[in-house]
Amino acid sequence: MKKILSLLIFISISTIVAQQKVDLNYYLPQGISYNANIPTPKSIIGFQVGDWHVSHDKLVEYMKVLAKTSDRITIENRGTTYEGRPLLLLTITSPKNHQNIESIRNEHLKLSDASLSSSLNTNEMPLVIYQGYSIHGNEPSGANAGLLVAYYLAAAEGDYINELLDNTVILFDPSYNPDGLNRFASWVNTHKSQNIITDNNDREYSEAWPRGRTNHYWFDMNRDWLVSQLPESQARIKSFHQWKPNILTDHHEMGTNATFFFQPGIPSRTHPLTPKLNQELTAKIGEYHAKAFDKIGSLYYSEESFDDFYYGKGSTFPDINGGIGILFEQASARGHAQQSDNGVLKFPFAIRNQFTAALSTLKAGKNMRTDLLEYQRNFYKNAQKEIIRDKNKAIIFGDTSNKTKTFHFAEMLKRQKIKFYSNNGNYIIPLNQPNYRMIKGMFEKRTTFKDSLFYDVSAWTLPLAFNINYSYTSKISNLSNEVTDLSFPKGIVSAKSDYAYLFEWNEYYTPKALYNILKKGLRAKVAMKPFSLNGKNYDYGTIMIPAQNQKLSANKIYDLLKKTADKTGVDINAANTGLTKGIDLGSSTFKIVKKPKVAVLVGDGITSYDAGEIWHLLDTRYQIPITKLDTKSLSKADLSKYTTIIIPNTSGSTLNTSKENLKTFVKNGGILIGYRNSLKWLNTNKFISLDLKKANAKTKNVAFDQRQNLKGAQVIGGAIFEAELDRTHPINFGYSQHKIALFRNTTVFIKPDSIKTYKSAIQYTKNPLLSGYISKENLKIMSETIPFKTAKLGKGKVIVFTDNTNFRAFWYGTNKLMMNAIFFGKFM
Repeated sequence: MKKILSLLIFISISTIVAQQKVDLNYYLPQGISYNANIPTPKSIIGFQVGDWHVSHDKLVEYMKVLAKTSDRITIENRGTTYEGRPLLLLTITSPKNHQNIESIRNEHLKLSDASLSSSLNTNEMPLVIYQGYSIHGNEPSGANAGLLVAYYLAAAEGDYINELLDNTVILFDPSYNPDGLNRFASWVNTHKSQNIITDNNDREYSEAWPRGRTNHYWFDMNRDWLVSQLPESQARIKSFHQWKPNILTDHHEMGTNATFFFQPGIPSRTHPLTPKLNQELTAKIGEYHAKAFDKIGSLYYSEESFDDFYYGKGSTFPDINGGIGILFEQASARGHAQQSDNGVLKFPFAIRNQFTAALSTLKAGKNMRTDLLEYQRNFYKNAQKEIIRDKNKAIIFGDTSNKTKTFHFAEMLKRQKIKFYSNNGNYIIPLNQPNYRMIKGMFEKRTTFKDSLFYDVSAWTLPLAFNINYSYTSKISNLSNEVTDLSFPKGIVSAKSDYAYLFEWNEYYTPKALYNILKKGLRAKVAMKPFSLNGKNYDYGTIMIPAQNQKLSANKIYDLLKKTADKTGVDINAANTGLTKGIDLGSSTFKIVKKPKVAVLVGDGITSYDAGEIWHLLDTRYQIPITKLDTKSLSKADLSKYTTIIIPNTSGSTLNTSKENLKTFVKNGGILIGYRNSLKWLNTNKFISLDLKKANAKTKNVAFDQRQNLKGAQVIGGAIFEAELDRTHPINFGYSQHKIALFRNTTVFIKPDSIKTYKSAIQYTKNPLLSGYISKENLKIMSETIPFKTAKLGKGKVIVFTDNTNFRAFWYGTNKLMMNAIFFGKFM
């Protein structure tokens, strides 16, 4: 009994630590004075940094106070998040520089224009450093350290700080992800004990789904820098291009048992478009980090784990823009203190490490100022030499049958300061412009690599993602119509009709248009075959709205359709007769389309990224309400309310108790759409019969330290593949080509039916790889498999996709596949 009691006492002591009381001396450099007129963080937020997790509103409050009290700081609000939180940016430099800030900015921008940069004297120019914190909201030591960095820059006194501020302009982004940061702070502060529990089984360290990593719609915003689909990213990218910083830092956290990482990453995983000198300068900056961490006795490492390949990450995006991107990864307490392999990891310790890295970055920038400015100038000068050698001189892109999707593609280019010109209904991008390397990075197809392991995707060819036609040209004529002002293309209604209206399904926002019509109680039908009327050809999937026997009068229908066309960019044609060449408008080949009532599964066991992408697509783009069904209550939920239920990526382990409820839903006429690994669960539980294939790597005598690399090489982290379409199938309505580019990041392969009675609706080609990495074994087995299948179950349908059609909000080109399953699934 005594032994048991002693053990319990030992366990209790080892999992509880007293609240660590720290003051500013724990964090700040010593031996310097601080301006007493500058408020400390504690005086404004009400607690010492590290005692609690700062909420975003308190962070904002402190930044505003600093801007009011310090002549070194100005502040701007660049917009708001989805949840209405401000996206602040502080500009921190010497008062003298503030008086000439626009002149400094304009001179600095000339470094990125080879036609203007030669005359600049970099010895007299300040360096521009962008410091940003906690793009993953549940990696909060960065944003909390930001309180201290801002205080230090505002209050520190002496020759060093004066020299630093005279020679740098610091763009200070205190929270990359306000919504996620606030969500996580609320969680850990709610569960904090007076006696800090370090046991990692404590609820404080087990966030509720979807966790604080992501933004409001559950996007990982550290993948959005290049494609800039989210409001937080768009504000940040605008600031980036207004200044073109020489260094950009991105403060993260990693596993609790780790130490501290700073770049460079794994050398063999650097994108080939990134100059070698970039990595050399990154390593030289790393020496400053090492020295600073040695001084405080913190463990660290570099050139492992992380890479610099995908340009959509914060630490890699600057590399294609003449700057140096730097990733910091601090071992995470994921709360206030946790046991780890390196002892008890306390939140203040994590904050101090992030603070130390921020200051060592500034010191490196000050001391390496001219080297980094010269690097930026030469980056763009060398790009000009590459332009001369490039046999291609321009890229033509566009899709006249889908002007709204083309608009969004052009809008994305505009955000990245890429120039393009109108060209007979399409657009032309001359390669001879400062952002040549970024253009190459956006449009390139790459299938050979130095390494077979990737931290993120290995391909992102953007015209393929948008399903936009594009081509290179070696000739370029005089360009005079530069597109400087983009506006959303409005649709029109050709005339008022007392008979019917027609619109083809090709435009991106046709689902929004159709839903807007159906929610008004109007009757609409879809054409299962093509036809022509009044000299115009109408393709598969054309929508017909009768003008008679509707809930609205003919005049009100006309008014509704005009507003719908205006908002969606969809052109709607009046029909004055039902007699056509092909199927007549009264034919039974026109099928009634019912207003969909859609739900998506969320909660434990579901991949929040995938669920968020679906929620975001329907809610923000198509304006279609979508219910979020939690897996915890799914077994008892009344599913008869819905026409369609979507299962995002999941192993299915949390769905087992809901299996019968889901089956009943389908058997009674519902449409169940499954994505990615949910297919395995649906197959095992006999919702649908799938013949799944699996590749086996043939290897011998693999060394122990290479086993993980071998496994990693069989992962499809994200690549692009070609598939053939049966355009007559409803899943492909709205697609004008017989081939499509599909994004894939799973190894779920479905064999086509052995008896080829019918053509596969979508089937990978024999040699499907378009861009990205895939192992030889996986490529061989993937050949001619099918990424889509549908089956009847009772009165309903089960529809499955092996991969994500809505990836990261920028895969516009395959969004319509899911929308077709929602609207037309019962016809498949």
